[in-house]
Amino acid sequence: MTTQLAARQGTYRATFDQLQQNPGVDAFRALRARGFARFSEVGFPTTRLESWRFTNVSPVTQRQFAIPAPTDLEPSVISAFELNGVEGPQVVCVDGRYSPHLSRVGELPVGVELGSMADLLVTKPKVVAQYLAQLARFDDPAASFTALNTGLLQDGLVVRIPDDTVLETPVHLLFVSTGGNDVMSHPRTLVVAGTNSQVRLVESYTGVSDAAYLTNAVTEVFVGDGAVVDHYKLLRESVEAFHIASMHLSLGRSATFSSNAITLGGAIVRNEVMAELRGEGGECTLNGLYLVDGTRLVDNHTTILHAKPHCDSHELYKGILDNQSRAVFNGKIIVARDAQKTDAKQTNKALLLSEEAQINTKPELEIFADDVKCTHGATIGQLDSDALFYLRSRGLHRFESSLTQSCSSSSQRLGTLPSRPPNPWPVQSRRYRLCSMSSESERSFRSSTVPYTANLWCISTARRRHRSPVTSSMRWLGTIPMGMPTSIAAYIS
Repeated sequence: MTTQLAARQGTYRATFDQLQQNPGVDAFRALRARGFARFSEVGFPTTRLESWRFTNVSPVTQRQFAIPAPTDLEPSVISAFELNGVEGPQVVCVDGRYSPHLSRVGELPVGVELGSMADLLVTKPKVVAQYLAQLARFDDPAASFTALNTGLLQDGLVVRIPDDTVLETPVHLLFVSTGGNDVMSHPRTLVVAGTNSQVRLVESYTGVSDAAYLTNAVTEVFVGDGAVVDHYKLLRESVEAFHIASMHLSLGRSATFSSNAITLGGAIVRNEVMAELRGEGGECTLNGLYLVDGTRLVDNHTTILHAKPHCDSHELYKGILDNQSRAVFNGKIIVARDAQKTDAKQTNKALLLSEEAQINTKPELEIFADDVKCTHGATIGQLDSDALFYLRSRGLHRFESSLTQSCSSSSQRLGTLPSRPPNPWPVQSRRYRLCSMSSESERSFRSSTVPYTANLWCISTARRRHRSPVTSSMRWLGTIPMGMPTSIAAYIS
């Protein structure tokens, strides 16, 4: 270990020592000690680890991040990140700390717990203690960011749905970073869905500045027998920020979990999903869309373990890359010896808009059973020159033609989320550029300050109970109208 790296880890040590000295929950103190001890032992991951081979986090390790002092934001600041047209609870976490004055919980069904993890550990310690850190294990050296999150844990959010309880409206979990450069936060989320319960969660991450901050998030989700959890994740971090996140899932018998994620911001983004189907008849669906440009990097890692028979899993990840951007997709499906009658599908598709864009994709199957249906595949392509010529011959500019093709690639299976009339998503003016500029008209198009509103995010308001494997694999996270190239511009302007 170099002297500089030791000094940087010393900064984290000082933060850990300060948290341990502060008055707080004893359970946090003991858990923090375990997590930070493991982080001190393994350090940050390097490219020598197989799961980090294509993702170099040295831009993160070269900085000395610190947890900022508690900050009170005005409600007007976060109003830009709310879900327009969606009624329901909204829980806000600022720099990893629960913010009661920015949250609105309202009336909840009897037994539903929604709020601060630290507060709930004081009032109802058994509710949290039996689940916290049970899935997000950090024994593996590749899980050092999870160990760091645990070692610097000070608060988080808890969503607990009792047995036979249905939350009619979506729950919005909003994580906001406020600081400037070299500021870090470690959001922690615990979701427990009881037997035969139903809940829809929207997990969104954003920042109020364009600084280079670090968000290191860990989410644990327990889906009980017969429960249904629909999860949506929207990542709108600063394009200079670093976002490392892991989600750990446990599905019971006949449980259903679906996740739909959009990745827009972040200089380096790592999204990990680790799912365990522990009961017969479980179903897990993972969908993702990532848009990358400049020199940014987006890394998606998924692992689905089929531990019991008659379980289904479906994965579809699509990416659009431009300039010198890079992406990584590594999806692994593990079928245990006793997991007969497994049906697993995994697909990764990427569209490269420039010759310098690059993606490393690695779909994997590890099958130890003999009566299964498992498929995986990856497709990487570029813009169709014939289609571009056709669109330009019909009067579209090259920039608009590229947007139209990108729209077509993304929306092949995007518009099938079951809902009532789509809820418009207000897109902020932060720039998530996607296509390269080569003419004055493209520059003027990018510099336009006209606000866009597009049906990019649809959240079901209808109760759903059972879904066929074919239908659920088609469910995606939003709608990009085919006839409106500017709807893609809503992502990038």
